[in-house]
Amino acid sequence: MSFAVTDAVGNVLHSALNGLSMRQSVIADNIANVDTPGFRARSVDFETALSGAIEQGRIGSVTTGVSITPTDTPVGVNDNNVDLRKESIAAIQTQFQYQIMGRAVTDRASRMSTAVGGGM
Repeated sequence: MSFAVTDAVGNVLHSALNGLSMRQSVIADNIANVDTPGFRARSVDFETALSGAIEQGRIGSVTTGVSITPTDTPVGVNDNNVDLRKESIAAIQTQFQYQIMGRAVTDRASRMSTAVGGGM
């Protein structure tokens, strides 16, 4: 059973999942380029824009801006600034956040189904 994102809570959950997905993709790219000379690691921030949209009540059809910026990690010998330890921790943290958000979506869908007389 699938539910359309038609309300503020659904829009926020959808935006958060998209932001986390983008973050995981950027982290994977950073890790893949750990030995690429001159590569600059990037980071993703969607929480700032999402939080601002929530505070301002602009979440009806949220198209939250995802910001991808170079990190300020010091550059190494090969002019590369990927910190594998930092990226690995970020990947694990993002995975946990994604699982929590996914659970929130599932729980919400279950409650909505129960409310309309169905059952999941």
